[in-house]
Amino acid sequence: MMGVNSLLNNDYMNRNTNRIIRLRGKIQKTSFKPLRLVLVIRYRRLLFKMQSFLPLSKAISNNIIYPHGLSGVFISNGAIIGDRCVIFHQVTIGSNALPDSKNEGFPTIGKNCYIGTGAKIIGNVKIGNNVRIGANTVVTKDVPDNATVVGSKFRLIEHKEILDNRFIPYSKKR
Repeated sequence: MMGVNSLLNNDYMNRNTNRIIRLRGKIQKTSFKPLRLVLVIRYRRLLFKMQSFLPLSKAISNNIIYPHGLSGVFISNGAIIGDRCVIFHQVTIGSNALPDSKNEGFPTIGKNCYIGTGAKIIGNVKIGNNVRIGANTVVTKDVPDNATVVGSKFRLIEHKEILDNRFIPYSKKR
């Protein structure tokens, strides 16, 4: 299992994303309030620069891969994200706060999920382990383990075998 340091050393993550992830880790470990305040201000400025939002919640694993950096990635405060997820750019993992909605709440994403570019996961949905979510897919319903979701009309494809959702960066040495 890769730790946050091994993720940060890979060349597919841009410099600002590395800084944001390191700063997030420091903020979570810091108990000295004045230092924490300074770090939070730096953290929010970097997120603003990247046009992103990544909460300081410990419910989001530090073991997430952002192959194209955090550009345009929005993750809601209440979201829960498991280990070894791959999240591409322009992804929204958002809450639904409308009181009269059937889907009010925050998303819960399992381990080893692969979330494609521009995907939207909104409301109180549970995404299982080893799930693939296609580019520009809007997810507002629960997804079982080992499934693929594609299209704006939520087409669910279930698999019998466990999906391998590891991210393998392109190597120029081929």
